[in-house]
Amino acid sequence: MVPFAGWEMPVQFPMGVLKEHLHTREAAGLFDVGHMGQVIVRAPSGRARDAAEALEALVPADLAGLPEGRQRYGLFTNPAGGIEDDLMIANRGDHLLLVVNAARAEADLAHLRAGLPGMAVEPLDRALVALQGPGAEAALAALLPGAAAMRFMDVATAPWRGAELWLSRSGYTGEDGFEISLPREMAEAFARALLALPGVAPVGLGARDSLRLEAGLCLYGHDIDTGTTPAEADLGWAIQKARREGGARAGGFPGAARILAELARGPARLRVGLAPEGRAPMREGTPLFEAAEGGAAVGHVTSGGFGPSVGAPVAMGYVPARLAAPGGRVYGELRGRRLPVEVVRLPFRPARYKR
Repeated sequence: MVPFAGWEMPVQFPMGVLKEHLHTREAAGLFDVGHMGQVIVRAPSGRARDAAEALEALVPADLAGLPEGRQRYGLFTNPAGGIEDDLMIANRGDHLLLVVNAARAEADLAHLRAGLPGMAVEPLDRALVALQGPGAEAALAALLPGAAAMRFMDVATAPWRGAELWLSRSGYTGEDGFEISLPREMAEAFARALLALPGVAPVGLGARDSLRLEAGLCLYGHDIDTGTTPAEADLGWAIQKARREGGARAGGFPGAARILAELARGPARLRVGLAPEGRAPMREGTPLFEAAEGGAAVGHVTSGGFGPSVGAPVAMGYVPARLAAPGGRVYGELRGRRLPVEVVRLPFRPARYKR
C-alpha cells in the first residue's frame, strides 16, 4: 500500500505486478478506482443537453451532440492551451456525470463552479471499481445480466441487492471492460462477489500503470499537464469537428486560439511511442537526444517501463515534430550512455474494445 493523492492505494496484490498485468490481458482484473472524483453537473431545466452546452465553455469537445446513454473523453484546458485535467463525461439523461483524476478533484470542482454559473455542481461520495479484460463481460453479466448488451462508451444503470449501480463500458487498460459506480457501503460486498467468479483477480496500481502504458494512454501529471496542449499530446481525436475551425461551434473554450491553430497546422513537438533497443527500460525523465553523441537534449521520456505483454521495454515521450515519424531513431541517456530508441506508433498493443 502506498499514499496516492491523499488515498492509501494498493501497488500490488499477492499475485504480483507482472502476473496481475498478464491476468488482466487474459482474463479479468478488478481495480479499486474509488479515489477518482465523481461529479454531477445539472442544469436548472433538468436536461443533460443544457448542462452539456454550458460545459462546452470549459471542454473542447462536442458535448451538445453526446446522446443520452453515452460518454466521451474530454479535457479541461487553460488560457495558454495547456491541459488542466482529462476526464470522462457521461450523458445520463437529466444530468452529466464527470469522472476526474484524484489529484485534480478539488481544483476541478472549483473550476466547474466558477465556470458554470447557474449550474448545480455536486461531488459524489460513491465508490468506483473497474473490471477489465476479455473475461470482464462474462463475469459482470453473471451479476448484472444487462451489461453484456452494452457497447464501448455506453452508460447504463443496473440494480444489485437493492442498490442502483451506474455502469460504463470503458476503462484504462486497452481491454474491453467496465467501470461501476456504486454506494460506498456496497463496494466491498460487490467486489467480493466479483472476485468469487472464475477468472477474476484483484489488480493494483503497478499493473494499472503498465497496462495503460502498453495501451498508449496518458497519465495526468506525467504525459499531459498544464504546459502540454492537446495537439502536442496527440489527443486531437478528443476535439470533434464541431469545435474545430469551420465547425458549427468552433472555439469558445480556454486556449482555443492556440489549440485550434496547432490542430490545423501541427505543433512543434509531439507525444510518441518509444521502443528502446535492448532490455533496459527507460523511465520517466530520461533525456532524449537526436544524435548518439553531442548536442543538447531534444525531449524526454514521460512514462516508461517494461511491457509484460510486449516482452520488451516501452515508453512514451515528447520529441520535436520533425523527429516524430514512426521508424525514426533518437537516443535515450541512461547512466551516462546514449542508447538507441525507435520512434513507434501508439499503442504498443492494439485495443480490444467492444464496438
